[in-house]
Amino acid sequence: MRMNFKESRAIYLQIADRICDEILLEQYMEEERIPSVREYAAIVEVNANTVMRSFDYLQSQQVIYNKRGIGYFVVSGAKELIRSLRRENFLGDELDYFFRQLYTLGVPIEEIVSMYREFVKRQK
Repeated sequence: MRMNFKESRAIYLQIADRICDEILLEQYMEEERIPSVREYAAIVEVNANTVMRSFDYLQSQQVIYNKRGIGYFVVSGAKELIRSLRRENFLGDELDYFFRQLYTLGVPIEEIVSMYREFVKRQK
């Protein structure tokens, strides 16, 4: 399934995010093998070197590991690690930008709270 890449972020990081999403959605279970670099490159229709960078990055983040000659596997505890890393990134970087936008646009926090509550209701 071809990815629609955003110019604002490196492609290998977008692929790494997709793999993390797939782990969170349990398309790849913990301790389960994920597609090879070539297989994944074919899936997202990019160069295998780009996917290799994604795999190297995820390995450095301790989300996946390599069994030499067998392939890459999802680390036990990867789902919680991904959630933790994303939460840290969101609270540290994205939330500050979000608050700045609310402030400069004059959006009252009560409006956001109401919208969030509606969102949560729809998710249940």
